Amino acid sequence: MTFCKTISLLFSVFIWQLSPAQNNDSTYAEKLGYPKTARVLILHVDDAGMSFDSNEGAINAITKGVATSVSVMMPCPWVPAFVHYIKTHPGIDAGLHLTLTSEWDAYRWGPLAGKTNVPGLVDKEGALWPEVEDVVKHASADEVEKEITAQLERARAMGFEPTHLDSHMGTLFASPAFLQRYIKLGIENHIPVMLPGGTDILIKEELHAPTEQIAQMQALGKILWNAGLPVLDDLHNVSYDWKISEEIKNDDKKLQVFKTGKYIEAIKSLQPGVTMMIMHCTATTEVFAHISASGTTRKGDMLAMMDPVFKKALQKEGIVLTTWRELKERRDKIK
Repeated sequence: MTFCKTISLLFSVFIWQLSPAQNNDSTYAEKLGYPKTARVLILHVDDAGMSFDSNEGAINAITKGVATSVSVMMPCPWVPAFVHYIKTHPGIDAGLHLTLTSEWDAYRWGPLAGKTNVPGLVDKEGALWPEVEDVVKHASADEVEKEITAQLERARAMGFEPTHLDSHMGTLFASPAFLQRYIKLGIENHIPVMLPGGTDILIKEELHAPTEQIAQMQALGKILWNAGLPVLDDLHNVSYDWKISEEIKNDDKKLQVFKTGKYIEAIKSLQPGVTMMIMHCTATTEVFAHISASGTTRKGDMLAMMDPVFKKALQKEGIVLTTWRELKERRDKIK
């Protein structure tokens, strides 16, 4: 389940007990000191630490391409390798991809808090549940908080201080109680939290959500901003669903052209404000097919980020690239 589908589920099931945010003309980008018309973008790679191929793809997208940020799945097997890499490359903007699901059939992971401490988070195999709905059905908010706290603690124990927090498969957005604990973790540790709480033009289009539901997300953004944290104006998270034809699946050049074209279309649609664009860059080997059937789309993401054509398009469109680290530094300067 994608982040947007999870948000849609939340909207359709729950009514948040929040006062809608007041409308104003300024974006969070403008509040952070960017020009009023600036289209500010975080090109963000999910799923680092999930596999060797995921690590290589994220590194390629950032060091050989234009991606600006990445987040790490702390319960996964290849986390130590990626953390060792970012510790020797301190300029990399790396956060925590807080993970409450283990979605692949033959490649799985369990909770860092230990299954006896968070029994509602694990399935009969002792791994995290495969689907978001399973987590909502079986886990308590207290268990969720224990696990995401354990993931932050492990990162810090490894000498890795994350630049931000976000949510694998959007699970932390699947329940108001989970969302509260997610925001709480960020505020208490003064770590930026991925949440589209501004103009939300893309989110509104992707979800076909009524105005009042978007207003609830904006109210949460106001809470984060008032707590001294930066807030996204919008989120682009549909690249995982772009359909790839059989004709180009085994042709890297055609795959790159296709994915680059889709990302160019996406950046042309950006409005003023700070937007995060999510992707899953992966340098797929023959092993990845045994993990997931999503290798082609993930490889396409990596190839697009490394494509000089995309870099030129970003420049032509006047897109301002940024990181979570820069957003926090800008927010810290505002009284």
